[in-house]
Amino acid sequence: MPPITVEPCTFALFGALGDLALRKLFPALYQLDAAGLLHEQTRILALAREPGSEQQHLAYISTELRRFVGEKDVDAAVLERFLARLNYLHVDFLKADDYVALAEQAGSAQQVIAYFATPAAVYGAICENLAKVGLSEKTRVVLEKPIGSDLESSRKVNDAVAQFFPENRTYRIDHYLGKETVQNLIALRFANSLFETQWNQHYISHVEITVAEEVGIEGRWGYFDKAGQLRDMIQNHLLQLLCLIAMDPPADLSADSIRDEKVKVLKALAPISPEGLTTQVVRGQYIAGHSAGKAVPGYLEEPNSNTQSDTETFVALRADIRNWRWAGVPFYLRTGKRMPQKLSQIVIHFKEPSHYIFAPEQRLQISNKLIIRLQPDEGISLRVMTKEQGLDKGMQLRSGPLQLNFSDTYRSARIPDAYERLLLEVMNGNQNLFVRKDEIEAAWTWCDQLIAGWKKSGDAPKPYAAGSWGPMSSIALITRDGRSWYGDI
Repeated sequence: MPPITVEPCTFALFGALGDLALRKLFPALYQLDAAGLLHEQTRILALAREPGSEQQHLAYISTELRRFVGEKDVDAAVLERFLARLNYLHVDFLKADDYVALAEQAGSAQQVIAYFATPAAVYGAICENLAKVGLSEKTRVVLEKPIGSDLESSRKVNDAVAQFFPENRTYRIDHYLGKETVQNLIALRFANSLFETQWNQHYISHVEITVAEEVGIEGRWGYFDKAGQLRDMIQNHLLQLLCLIAMDPPADLSADSIRDEKVKVLKALAPISPEGLTTQVVRGQYIAGHSAGKAVPGYLEEPNSNTQSDTETFVALRADIRNWRWAGVPFYLRTGKRMPQKLSQIVIHFKEPSHYIFAPEQRLQISNKLIIRLQPDEGISLRVMTKEQGLDKGMQLRSGPLQLNFSDTYRSARIPDAYERLLLEVMNGNQNLFVRKDEIEAAWTWCDQLIAGWKKSGDAPKPYAAGSWGPMSSIALITRDGRSWYGDI
């Protein structure tokens, strides 16, 4: 077992019986325990509003843990050790008296981690009640997105938390930042002169960021219909990826140095004019179609749906960054539900050589691409041009990959889930992978102008068949610039 690398803590998980906690957080904590990365004195408090016996709830958590970790991957000894750390507390998050038991359970712990897997509307109340029972001074709070639905509501949530917890003890999670490949973006860019010297408008033609989901709403209608794809995905995940691709080199690897550079990118995003809403942005909403070989309903036909909803399930847009490094380089962002496959990737398109010497019919092939894939298979691939093999091929060119596939390269090592890394970083007190308040506000400022523009125009989202790559107008958005989405079939 590797040495313990973190101090002991009490990990208080609010919303412990919710989907996020059961599907992601408990499995992540279990894997940290299996890897020997939880101190033997670390305890986990499962906090939820559901009444019932502690034994009953712990048995349910254990069953769900086996399901989401995978029965064959559960080690009986580790599971026994993990469950011994765990206690359940029935807590009404809005009642201060219920926090007395939490304070008693936390006891003499030097460090408390309070993870809010709850709606953002109760973040302020939880923070206030933690302070009332004397826990605020030794607690780090972890906030799940979405934090608000626009700039104003985001500020209200963040201000409510800030009354009791300063920025250096506030951790805003975007789980994409915990992915191995996203972490490798920092190393890829700034540890390799091969890329960093080319990472600007002189050598890069354009950038694509695609986050496609194969699934539909999955019973989340109540939340999603109020949010939509722009708020749910663009405002956080895709803009965070854009920042990591576009930011200037930080002074060092400290949290604030990295986040300072990300904020500069967000503030440099060019606003999209009312006219640009028709040429630079596409909203879509899926209709009935086929996914994974099965017929699936449209968004308005989902259970408990509002048949008059104009909420978007797809967004494609062109973003431009107003600075020296990226002047004239468009960033094409695309995300949607009921896409043909689950896919998250970034494609960096490098410019063609200025002097072309090969056969004219091959010219369209002469383009290097750096493909950074986050899912389903994390890895990095560089498309380069080489000569076809064979005496009869002459100088016939072919495009082929130089690639690093993490699952193939590191066969003996399990690739950690993003939440495992993020929870470990919270325990270590490292804020590098978390989002600062001014980042949230800058991202909302840019997204709010799109939301306001849509509301003013009154245009409905364009329909697209489930199982397709979105509305036809999303193809026109990029072909209008003489380009195409990489890899679409």
